This record gives sequence, C-alpha cells and structure tokens, in this order.
Amino acid sequence: MGTARVAGVGMIPFTKPGQSADWDVMAEQAVRLALADAGLEYGQVQQAFVGYVYADSTAGQSALYRLGLTGIPIVNVNNNCSTGSTALYLARQMVEAGVIDCALAVGFEQMVPGALGMVFADRKRTLDMALVRQGQLQAHDDQSPFAAQQFGGAGLEHQARYGTSDEAFALISVKARRHAAHNPMALFRTTIDLAEVMAAKRLYGPITRLQACPPTCGAAAAILVSPAFAARHGIDAGVEIVAQALTTDLPGTFEDGGMMRVVGHDMTREAARQVYEAAGIGPEDIQAVELHDCFTPNELISYEALGLTPEGTAEQYIRDGQNTYGGKHVTNPSGGLLSKGHPLGATGLAQCFELIHQLRGSAGARQVDGMRFGLQHNIGLGGACVVTLYGRAA
Repeated sequence: MGTARVAGVGMIPFTKPGQSADWDVMAEQAVRLALADAGLEYGQVQQAFVGYVYADSTAGQSALYRLGLTGIPIVNVNNNCSTGSTALYLARQMVEAGVIDCALAVGFEQMVPGALGMVFADRKRTLDMALVRQGQLQAHDDQSPFAAQQFGGAGLEHQARYGTSDEAFALISVKARRHAAHNPMALFRTTIDLAEVMAAKRLYGPITRLQACPPTCGAAAAILVSPAFAARHGIDAGVEIVAQALTTDLPGTFEDGGMMRVVGHDMTREAARQVYEAAGIGPEDIQAVELHDCFTPNELISYEALGLTPEGTAEQYIRDGQNTYGGKHVTNPSGGLLSKGHPLGATGLAQCFELIHQLRGSAGARQVDGMRFGLQHNIGLGGACVVTLYGRAA
C-alpha cells in the first residue's frame, strides 16, 4: 500500500436553495477549481467518484461530461450526509492500492427549502431501524423535524447522563459564527451571542433554530494522487491522507442503545479508534478538527466520541475554550455546517477543502497556528461515518 496525497481542492460558496446554479454546473465549477489548484487537466484523471443524495442515477456522469468525454470509470456514491467523505474514501483506496495514480472525488447537492424529509413515500423507509428505536425511546413530535428530534434526543440523553446545560449546546453556535466571520465561503458570517441563540424558536430538546444547519446548495472536489505521480508532474502535493476509516452501525445501536447511539456516537468512536491506531497518534496531536455539526448536540457528543475530551466533560471543554483558537483543538475553523451550510453530498469534501488549506497555511484570517494534523468527521444516518486524518507529507 502506498499513500494518497491531496494535489488539489476546489469549492464554490454555498447558497440558499433557489439561489444556486444547476447541480451539474456547480459540480463542474468545483472540479475545475480543484484541477486548477493541482495544475492538472481533466484528461489526467483516471477514475472519478461523485457523491450526491438528491439527484437521479448517473448524475455523476452528467456532471463530469461537462468537462470532457474521457471514458474513465465514474462511480456514483450516496451515503446520506457522509456521501462526500465516502467518495473521498473510495478515491483514496484506489490510489493507495496502486490501482491508479490520479483520482477525483466530487460532491454536490441542489436542495429545496425546509427540513429534510423522506423522498419516497410509497415504500419502506431506509431509516426504519433508527426510527423504530427512536419511537421506543421518545415520543414523536409532529411539530418538530425528524432530524431535530433525533439529534435533540441525543442532546437530552447527554444532559440526563452528565447534567449538560442548554447553554453548553448554544455556545457551540456562538463559536461557529465567530469562526465563520473569517470564512468568505460561509453562508452565515454574522456573529451571534448566547442570548440570541437561546431565545430562538425551540425545535426539540436543547436545540433552538440557531443550533440547526441550514439546507444549502453547493459543490466541492478533491484530486488525489500518488507520490510518484506528483513527482512526475511537478505537483506540490504537500498534504497526505495519513489514515482513514469508514464505519457503519454496530451491535446494540438499535437494541439497547440510546439516542446518542442512534445518531452515530459509536460509529464515530470506532472510526476514530481505527484512525488513531493506524496513524500511531492520538487526539492530543491534532490541531484542527472539521466535524459534523448538523445540530449542536452532534458537535458536543462528537467531542467525546472522537476522544478530544473524556466522556462527560464536553461542557467543561467548551466553557474552558478548548474547542477554539488558543485551546486544545480548533473545532470547525470554517464555521462548520452550522454557518457554512450543509449541501449533503458536498459537505465531506468541503471539510476536506478547509483542512487542506489549514495544513498548507493558506487559510487566511482563520489560520490555525502550528498545523501538523487535521481531523475530519462526517456522519450520515442510516448509517455511515468517515473519519479522515490529514498530515503534512514527509
């Protein structure tokens, strides 16, 4: 097995539904930006993995045909909210295994306003096991979006276990907006204070409206190459994927677990364990983390699942400022999903975009000092979790 280096990344600013270009145009734009960043032509790409959730079959081909008809394998990927990182995972495997030397991973989404919902009403739900378990653990609320009920339920469980305050969750939104103020790619760049977050409409449990990510449209892409390919083509591919893991739900998730397990706490913990073991480092060695903050409770429980702070200590970690500049880890320096937006298929590759710039030292006003390692966490209900560790190539 070799290593996969990130030769180029591209991302377009995320927008509100109804304000974006068509999905294929957005994908093309992101890929062209990644190719330009790498100094490569589309004809040099040997395989492509295209992620999206809300588009028809072979949408990946339709998007990439705009760049050229090169006959390469194009694989369409859908793993709910972890789709973009799953596309990256597949591209990384092909390069590391030596099957190819240059792979493209791209994700896009063109979303509609409002909360996420089931698309197919004429067949069995794909999230049936999670929703059945949710029904066993908490009453259904017809006035609350189903995802808010799931992650809000996880927040309530953490509160019941550890006495976590509502303010702890709200402080995550305050931090997210503060970071996003320095990110021109973020949808929401206006800072907010704790009182505003707490006073917003309550969705479920500790979650208020300002603690939920907005539906957005956008695209992002990454070019992965082997070190030999980079050397042959004079590419300055100075960041590599040190370790990566993709996990799915584990025994007990839908049997004896609570809502924290239902929304992926155990998948996250196991993926992180695999990554740390493979890399031979621990969370104390990481400077920046882009993690899946679709709702504030998921960021809080992910602090503990990723090993950034011991179980039950997330609130103290937040109140001590350990999750921001000057602390142990800068979590979501981009502003995260809460501020940047969450176009499902693009999110994982947007996280990649941020960490590559952090490791290159090109993140501008939001640059994290002393970057050596960046950790990425992307989760999709149903379920799949991808944890990726990036580092500077030797």
